[in-house]
Amino acid sequence: MTGTWLKRNRARIHEIWPLLPAAAYLVGFLIIAGTYLVGLSLSYEKAGTPLFPSLKTFASVFANPDFSHALLDTTVFVIIGTPLELAAGFFLALILYQTFRFRNFVRSLFLIPLAIPALVTATLLFILFDYPGGHVNHFLLGKYGIVPPLFHLPVNWRGSEVLALGISMLGKVWRDMPISMLILLAGLNAIDPELFDAAKAMGAGLRRRIWHVVLPLMIPSISAVVLLRSIEMWKEFIFPFILAGKYNLLGTLIESLYNDWGNSSAASAVALVLVVCIIITTVLFLSIMELIKKSLVKT
Repeated sequence: MTGTWLKRNRARIHEIWPLLPAAAYLVGFLIIAGTYLVGLSLSYEKAGTPLFPSLKTFASVFANPDFSHALLDTTVFVIIGTPLELAAGFFLALILYQTFRFRNFVRSLFLIPLAIPALVTATLLFILFDYPGGHVNHFLLGKYGIVPPLFHLPVNWRGSEVLALGISMLGKVWRDMPISMLILLAGLNAIDPELFDAAKAMGAGLRRRIWHVVLPLMIPSISAVVLLRSIEMWKEFIFPFILAGKYNLLGTLIESLYNDWGNSSAASAVALVLVVCIIITTVLFLSIMELIKKSLVKT
C-alpha cells in the first residue's frame, strides 16, 4: 500500500521536497522563539527570588493602566487602519485596471511609497508635522504665501494622542498601500472580462457591476489584504515610535518595557497578548469575509 501511495503522489512529493528545508527552518525558529517567549512570560521575581512557572507577570501586566491604554489604542489603530488601507488599495487598483496611456508609469508612481524605508517615511512626517516650526504649521500659518493664514497659532501635532496616532496611521497606510493595491489588482486581472460585458449588456450600471460581479469574485484577494494588513497594524512599531512618542501601542510598549524598564518578563507577556490578539482578529476577519461572500452571492 505504501508503494502504491508513493507512486500516485510522486509528482506532489517532488514539488514539496525543495520546500522542506525552508519549512523546517521556519517551524524550528517558531518553536524556539515561542518556547523562549513563553518561558520568559512565566518567570517572575519577587524579593530577589525567581518564581517559575508563575502567572504573576500577566497579573501585573493586566493591572498596569499603560497596558490597558496601549491595548485600546492598538485595537482602534487596527479597526480604522485596516479598512482604510483596503479602501485606498482598492481605489488605486480600480484606477490601474483601466486602460490608458502611461499606465505603467502611473503604476510605478504608486509603488514609490513601498520603495522608501519606513524609518525614512516616519522621519519625513516628523519633520513635516514638527512643532512649532514644521512645514505643515508654516503652511497653515500662511508663511509660504500660498494660502491665507488658517490658524493663528501652530498646532502641536505630536502633543495630542489622537493627532499623533492619526499621523502614525496615515503614514503606515501611505507606506504600505502599494502592497494592498498589487494584491487587489491581481484579483481584478483574474476576473474574466466577459463577465463585465455580460453584466453591462444586461443593463447593470457601474455600481451594480462592482457590487455583484467584482466584489464576490475578489473575496479571496480582499481576505488576503485584510489578513496581512491587520497583522501589520497590530504589530506596528516604527511609525508610532517616531511620531507618537509617549502614546504607546502594544509594539512600542514592548520596547519600552524591555529597554527602558529592563522587564523582559513583562515585555514577553505583552508580546504573547499581541500574538493572541492577532490570532483572534484573523479568525474574526476571515469569518466576517465568509459571511460577506455568502451575502453577496445570495443577492
